[in-house]
Amino acid sequence: MAAEVGSDALAPASGTVAFSGTVVDRPLLTIDHGGGLVTTLEPVLSDLSPGDAVSRGDVVGQVAAGGHAAPGSLHLGVRLNGEYVNPLLLLGGVPRAVLLPCC
Repeated sequence: MAAEVGSDALAPASGTVAFSGTVVDRPLLTIDHGGGLVTTLEPVLSDLSPGDAVSRGDVVGQVAAGGHAAPGSLHLGVRLNGEYVNPLLLLGGVPRAVLLPCC
């Protein structure tokens, strides 16, 4: 996701902060949405603490620099029951693949 360093990071859905801190030199924030759904935003600097409630669209921190995300980008990781899933499935869906004729 394109994001300017210093811009607000918003909660993608309501939930409870599960982790806020630094892992391997990159700041990140993890939100547990219940039902086995967990999102992680990085690099995001946040003053929130585990247990804090957030609502969809709340400012949860500021986009930072660092980690494996290029400056000016925000990584959104999504896990469902511990397994990583494509975040596009939750953000409007992934279009069906269409095979085009060859040659």
